[in-house]
Amino acid sequence: MEIDPSLNLEKKVSSEGPLLAELPLSGLAEMFKGFSKLNREERLEMLLEFGLLKKSDVDYLERGGLSDTTLGEKFIENVIGYFQLPLGVATHFRIDGKDHVIPMAVEETSIVAAASKTAKWIRENGTISTEVIGQDIIGQIQLSHVRNFEDFEQKVLAQRLEFIRLSNEEVAFGLVRRGGGVRDLTVRKVARGDGTDMAVIHVYMDPVDAMGANVINQVCEFLKQPIEQLTGDKVTMCILSNLVDSKLTRARVVMEKIDGELARKIEEASLFSKQDPYRAATNNKGVLNGMDPILIATGNDWRAVEAGVHAYASRDGQYRSITEWKREGGKLVGTLTAPIIVGTVGGVTSLHPTAAICLRMLEVSSASELSRVIAAVGLVQNLGALRALTTVGIIEGHMKLHIKNLSLAAGASEKEIPFVQKKLEEILALKKRISLSNAIDVLKEVRSRMQESSC
Repeated sequence: MEIDPSLNLEKKVSSEGPLLAELPLSGLAEMFKGFSKLNREERLEMLLEFGLLKKSDVDYLERGGLSDTTLGEKFIENVIGYFQLPLGVATHFRIDGKDHVIPMAVEETSIVAAASKTAKWIRENGTISTEVIGQDIIGQIQLSHVRNFEDFEQKVLAQRLEFIRLSNEEVAFGLVRRGGGVRDLTVRKVARGDGTDMAVIHVYMDPVDAMGANVINQVCEFLKQPIEQLTGDKVTMCILSNLVDSKLTRARVVMEKIDGELARKIEEASLFSKQDPYRAATNNKGVLNGMDPILIATGNDWRAVEAGVHAYASRDGQYRSITEWKREGGKLVGTLTAPIIVGTVGGVTSLHPTAAICLRMLEVSSASELSRVIAAVGLVQNLGALRALTTVGIIEGHMKLHIKNLSLAAGASEKEIPFVQKKLEEILALKKRISLSNAIDVLKEVRSRMQESSC
């Protein structure tokens, strides 16, 4: 594969550090031009050339990743093998002025392509910026019944600082050394629905670059005994919360140059997903199309993030979109706000070799930066979907990329696929719809013609 000599890669390629930041801006803008047209080996070579992969990473990926189940036995129970997902990379992302190649582990057609296409559109016409609001995750200590809530609350809050000190000294000392640890403690009254109340203590902890689930659970369990001794009431359960509204990630896209009518349509589509929960559910699923593949690729708990996203989307009593698009002057401005709790150390993130490769490829320096990248990709994915829905519709783009899957599902061989694809594309253009039945019929026709030509 030929690399543009103007990028001067021979002088820049190094195994000791990231390369993207060292490249000239013109090179960054052009580096992935035609990337989707390359074969797998050429893509890996390009990522190696740009310092995003090491030679050992390429060798590992070319072997197909993990095959020995020894590591799997350490993760879960009753292991019988691995379930492989395709790992791709989305390109053209410039987030907070920094370029990123986005690893995405996902099985669904068009997600990677749509993310890359929309990121390129934004790169040429706008900006992506992000921020994290707050830093603490939440642990809950629940007491299903308390004799006197006001008395209970007063006693607990009077010992608040002591509980924080003990938690940091006895449990969260590792986080404290890295600048985190337990920060605060509050008491909530929650109605039981029968005229009485339960008490819930919230423990707030900064997990630094870890997700923090295990530590916050241990802190809550540790506080169980001193709380019971102090109050005389019985703790029912201790568990983290996935609705972490104390640590929100926000992404913002500003489209400086956009057709006014397209901007109006996207704003209307956004209003639809804000006001109607039926549409909001599908909108947010589309946002997660961008977020989940990164979470999976980096070994993070996508189920926890999804739970938090959906709970946050319902925070005012109605399920709504976590994204919003509005016209401001001649610009289109989009925002995404959600709890995205991730880690760059600990757990599968540290142990799974593919996750380690993906984190290096992303070139993120902290869990906070990873959450910001994930939010940005989710918002970009949303813009791409709304752009398609309000112009050509969902079928044209998605189904065109889905044609190869239909060809394979029909039983086409590698030799037959190009012929089946071409005919299915013609049917899609004519009828605006295709199905597996079409693919099966076309395959029969292709095989019949091949048989006739061989006679």
